[in-house]
Amino acid sequence: MAPGVCSGGFLAMMNSYSSLCDDFYLDMHVNTELDLPTERDTVLSFFERVRRQFPSMGCFYRRGGSEYYLEEDRNRGQYRWVSLEIDRIGSGVVNPSDLEMAYCQHRLVLELVPYMLSVSPLDIDSLDVTFAMDFDYAGSHDEIIADALFGQSAFGSLLDWPSAKPIGFSPAVVVALSDDERIQGRVSVESKTSVYEPGKKGQGNDEAITLSLTVRQYPKSDEKFDPLKSFENQCRLAQEFMAEKIVPSFVQPLAETIAQKRLT
Repeated sequence: MAPGVCSGGFLAMMNSYSSLCDDFYLDMHVNTELDLPTERDTVLSFFERVRRQFPSMGCFYRRGGSEYYLEEDRNRGQYRWVSLEIDRIGSGVVNPSDLEMAYCQHRLVLELVPYMLSVSPLDIDSLDVTFAMDFDYAGSHDEIIADALFGQSAFGSLLDWPSAKPIGFSPAVVVALSDDERIQGRVSVESKTSVYEPGKKGQGNDEAITLSLTVRQYPKSDEKFDPLKSFENQCRLAQEFMAEKIVPSFVQPLAETIAQKRLT
């Protein structure tokens, strides 16, 4: 069944975005200037403290040389994860039942990193809050994105050319959300079918179109950065931007275009 937006969509958004798409992700990342600790005791102590708060997070593994992950069982459809990379700490919840389910986890990570990973405000390059949605579609993602979002735009007019068809439509834009430009919003729509080799037709696709909004805060150089205070402000901005811009201008057109394509 194609995702759709009901008349009470805004009320639903305040609790869960999952009803508007096939999968919803609410992530937070702390990007650091210096490399993060990789000592065994430090890494394990950090993840053990997270697991103490969320006991069902029992899947711990390392990827590559210095990337560590703690997750819940992904097969449940709804799960938590926390990651520790070279210069980035991540926290995310897939298909949260409400926004606070994810927010409480992100706050815990922000509270832990100063004394468990020695991340001071001076070390933080930026803080990201991301709202992302997946829309399942087996056909050409580029055609869906072109039909839903480009319309009569300058880029859409390129498709008026004889034999032209969309095979590489993955737009991304960044806008300043504050006068000093230190708060920025990045909106991207990612196609997973990309550019075909000449002469080949698009094949069925098990992946999804991904729409994401990331609100990033860069610390000010003339005042001490408060990650928790910034996080609360970024969440507020992200929710407002989702309700006023992303859902009506991106989510609804994508969902409606997918539903129409499935009927043809």
